[in-house]
Amino acid sequence: MQKITILCIGKLKEGYLRDACAEYAKRLSRYADFKIVELDEERLPESPSPAQIASTIRKEGERIISKIPQGATVVAMCIEGKQQSSEQLARTLQDYAVGGGSSVVFVIGGSWGLSDDVKSRASLRLSMSKMTFPHQLARVMLCEQIYRAYQINSGGKYHK
Repeated sequence: MQKITILCIGKLKEGYLRDACAEYAKRLSRYADFKIVELDEERLPESPSPAQIASTIRKEGERIISKIPQGATVVAMCIEGKQQSSEQLARTLQDYAVGGGSSVVFVIGGSWGLSDDVKSRASLRLSMSKMTFPHQLARVMLCEQIYRAYQINSGGKYHK
C-alpha cells in the first residue's frame, strides 16, 4: 500500500475544512496509508521586511526537509509548478508506485511559499491552477484530488 503524506505549514483554523480533510483521509484509507502532517508556521510582524520573509521561508523549509522520510518521492506544491489534469495526477501516482515510489510526500509551504531547498528536493513541482486560492482551501483541494486519482486508478465511479 502506497504511503501518501501531505506535509504542510500551519494548521487548519476552520472546522469545516478540517472535517473535509478528515473525510477524504477516511475515503483514502481504502487505497493508501494517508496522513497529514502539520508543522508550525513562523510568526512574522504585520508588515515584514524582505529579510524577515526570507528568513521565515528558510526556517520553514528546514523544518519541512527534516520531516521528509528517507527515500520518499517529493511533490512540491508551488505556483510556478506544472499543472496536471486529474487523470495526469492519477498516472503520476501510479507511475511512482510502479517505479518503487512507495512513499509520496506532497509539500504545501507557508503563505510566503517554499524555500528553494525544498523545491530542489522535489521530483515534481505541481501547481493547482493559475488562479489564487485561500491557502487552507488548497489543502482540501489537494486531498480531494489525491482521492480522485485513486478512484481513477481503481476504476471507481467517483470521477465522471
